[in-house]
Amino acid sequence: MNPKLSVVIPVYNEGSTVEEIVRRVQAVVITKEIVIVDDGSTDGTRDRLKEIEQQESNVRVILQPYNMGKGKALRTGFAAARGDYVIVQDADLEYDPQDYAKLLGPLERGHADAVYGSRFITTQEHRVLYFWHSLGNKLLTLLSNMATDLNLTDMETCYKVFRRELIQSIELEEDRFGFEPEITCKLARVRARVYEVGIAYYGRTYEEGKKIGMRDGFRALWCILKYTFKPVRRLQPNPPPETP
Repeated sequence: MNPKLSVVIPVYNEGSTVEEIVRRVQAVVITKEIVIVDDGSTDGTRDRLKEIEQQESNVRVILQPYNMGKGKALRTGFAAARGDYVIVQDADLEYDPQDYAKLLGPLERGHADAVYGSRFITTQEHRVLYFWHSLGNKLLTLLSNMATDLNLTDMETCYKVFRRELIQSIELEEDRFGFEPEITCKLARVRARVYEVGIAYYGRTYEEGKKIGMRDGFRALWCILKYTFKPVRRLQPNPPPETP
C-alpha cells in the first residue's frame, strides 16, 4: 500500500533527539513513510540514523555530503516523497506529531492544497519563551501577508503540509531558513488554497539547541521581497508510485 503521508525530517546534529522524534512519528496511526535527510551531521547522528533505518521498514535515510542548509535538505526530501501528502517535521521535539490528524483534515476533505500549523491561534499548551523572537516572527508574518495578501498568523511555523503533487511542482531555491517565506510567496503566486490550524508548541532555548537567529530573520525579509516579484517556475511532479 502506498503511504498516505510522507514525513520529511531534516536533521543536523540532532543525535540526542532523532530516535525520540522517530518514535513519536511512528506512534501516529496513519500509513506513512519517514524520509530523514541528514545535512552533514558531525555529532554521531548518522550512526543512529543507520540503526534506525535498519530497524524501521518505512524509514529512508538520505545523507547530504556536507552541511548544505535546511532548505536544501527539504528539497531533497520532497523530491523523494511518495505519499499523497507531505509534511515537514523538525527533529528537535518542539512540534507534536499527534497534531498530524488536525493538519491533514482540510486536505483530506478537499478544501486545501496546503495547511500551516499555527502556534498563535491555538488553545493547546505551548512553552513561553523569547518575547523578541516572537515579535520578530509576527513582524515577518505581517510583512509576508502584506506581500501575498494572505492572512496567516504563523508564516514561520515548521508544520506545513502539502499535496505531494503541489510541492513537487514548485521549484524551490532557498538553502537555509528562507524556505518559509519562499514557499509562502510561491503558494500565493500559484493560487494554492492555504488553510491554518492551531497546534501545540514546546519551544527550546538556544542552550538546548535552537538554531535560527537574527541573520535568518534578515534573510527572510529579503526572501519576502524577492519572491513576491520573481515568477514561479513549475516542475513536473514525480508520478505516484505503483502499488505492489
